[in-house]
Amino acid sequence: MKLKLFLGKLAIAILGGTIAVLLFVLFTDKKERIITVPEVRTTQLTNHTVGLPQVDLTYAAEMSVKSVVHVKTLYSNEEYQSNPFYDFLFGERGRSQQPRASIGSGSGVIISDDGYIVTNNHVVQGSNLINIVLYDKREYEGKLVGFDPYTDLALIKIDEKDLPKMDFGNSDDLKLGEWVLAVGNPFNLTSTVTAGIISAKARNLGLNGNRMSIESFLQTDAAVNPGNSGGALVDTKGRLIGINTAIESRTGSYSGYSFAIPVTIVEKVIGDLKKYGEVQRAFIGVSIRTVDANLADEFKIDKIEGVYVAGINEDGAAENAGIKKGDIILNIEGKVVNSSAELQEQISKFHPGDKIKVLIKRDEERKQIEVVLRNRLGNTNVIKSKDLAFLGAEFEPISTQEKYRLQINRGVRVKNLRDGKFKDEEIKEGFIIYKINETPIFKVDDIKDALQDVKNGGVFISGIYPDGSVKYYAFSLNDKD
Repeated sequence: MKLKLFLGKLAIAILGGTIAVLLFVLFTDKKERIITVPEVRTTQLTNHTVGLPQVDLTYAAEMSVKSVVHVKTLYSNEEYQSNPFYDFLFGERGRSQQPRASIGSGSGVIISDDGYIVTNNHVVQGSNLINIVLYDKREYEGKLVGFDPYTDLALIKIDEKDLPKMDFGNSDDLKLGEWVLAVGNPFNLTSTVTAGIISAKARNLGLNGNRMSIESFLQTDAAVNPGNSGGALVDTKGRLIGINTAIESRTGSYSGYSFAIPVTIVEKVIGDLKKYGEVQRAFIGVSIRTVDANLADEFKIDKIEGVYVAGINEDGAAENAGIKKGDIILNIEGKVVNSSAELQEQISKFHPGDKIKVLIKRDEERKQIEVVLRNRLGNTNVIKSKDLAFLGAEFEPISTQEKYRLQINRGVRVKNLRDGKFKDEEIKEGFIIYKINETPIFKVDDIKDALQDVKNGGVFISGIYPDGSVKYYAFSLNDKD
């Protein structure tokens, strides 16, 4: 009896204890969940803050989208390159096969109501035909007015009036974090608008690889993809502040950052192409290095600022103005320069013969110097393409059909030979020039440009005759009048 009573009390005690433990656990869990509420509120508050400030970009989109055009280009197949080892082992390539044309796509921006359009040089370079499609679907054949490979810009003209042009803004006034729009035709999706902010300025990516190239890109996180090249980067007022040119990507598509040529460079280059047919590039006559921690330590520079003058061109603009090796250039015409790209961008705005104010630091003292900029020949004259009379030949373009037949994508034919350099070198009429030194020849002006770059050196000409035989000629300009 006592045992039953004991066991009964024990069972009641165990049951009571179990209930107490369950209630304790249950109520304790509820209290812990309540404690987590402030953390959720904090997270929500953070997420809400990220969306601020709200910016209305509809006006900019409406103002700019009608001024951006679709640039379609047609190319023949790659040029025929004779390989004597291949021909010896396997015979000549089958030239009888019908080559296929390829089509390119990009964007452009109408900058005048009478039909001038700016785009990237790489969008139209080497094309046989340029087709311009407007926002309202009208189509025109575009004429290439001029191009500048050193800034990757080109100017196209169509025959039309009263077009919706885009006004220029001022890329110098842009601030980091400022909202911008990228307008173009990515993946042939016409009239596409994306938004982002200015992430950085004066980026030098080394895309061109030529020491003459000017790279001082605006970096933005607005989505830019293949087909956007040559399109517009615009500010919140719908004004042009850059030409979209490149993306940073491991896949070939947008993955975070894109780059645009500042409109300050665009305006100068396009103005020169319209007026002179080529860019009148100004030079200050120095070799430079960005001042960073390593350079400051190497040359015992007290403050990391400006651009270091690593060398001076003999009898150049800087030397004649009194700038010396070891000086640090702090600003150009009041614009602070803290990198080589920033200095190049500022100099690129001027013409040979312009007098500019340069603030330098020498032996910890600041001094302002006036410099008269020069052209690449060392004077202040306007550079015009050389007269080709000394060659003793006239030139003409070749037809698309002949390009297909000879499997080349460019070339200029020699005709009407007379006494001159070509005749001396036994170049015959009908010879098609497709390269001089490293310059591809698409039109007669390219011959002038190629020879302009040769001062007292040799000329190496690559080309093909109508019968398909590839020939090479070399001569010197030293004995030219």
